[in-house]
Amino acid sequence: MRLNDLKPAEGSTRERKRVGRGLGAGQGKTAGRGHKGQHSRSGGFHKTGFEGGQMPLQRRLPHVGFSSPMKMSRAELRLDALGKLDGDTVDLAALIAAGLVPPGAERVKIILAGTVERAFTFKGTEVVPTRGARTAIEKAGGKVETPGVEAAPAAGKKKASAKKATTKKTATRKTSVKKADGKSESASEDESKD
Repeated sequence: MRLNDLKPAEGSTRERKRVGRGLGAGQGKTAGRGHKGQHSRSGGFHKTGFEGGQMPLQRRLPHVGFSSPMKMSRAELRLDALGKLDGDTVDLAALIAAGLVPPGAERVKIILAGTVERAFTFKGTEVVPTRGARTAIEKAGGKVETPGVEAAPAAGKKKASAKKATTKKTATRKTSVKKADGKSESASEDESKD
């Protein structure tokens, strides 16, 4: 076979319609454009959606929502889905290989939904469990080796931090008082004055 022997498959192309070639051709005289009007003239064109100067429909209606470009690279995974993994190490490559997240995923969040049966070890910064999921993983004997993610605080620590916050609120307040010469000094008000 040579290049000059190549031709399209039979029936894949049609002959061009020859318009304006007389009555016998079926597309004579007006060449299928009809009588008069903008569409019959050469150059009689307007853009799609044009409404003669009236505000077109696509501009009258408001925008609703948006499509985040990040959604292609982010994924969310239930805790019970980890049971489909073969090994005990959880990282992005293992999740993609198991088909649990799409191949384009760059970050995966593990959410607390369902239960975890085995002890898993989470590695890398790409796979991050939520606080609740982390607690469940550690309860099952697993560990999270993700740098920058702290363990969920115990109930006693939460109460202590809440107590500190109330103590700060009731502490003496400082207000800055401006003098006539432009300098500012801080004066403390007693709670009894409030």
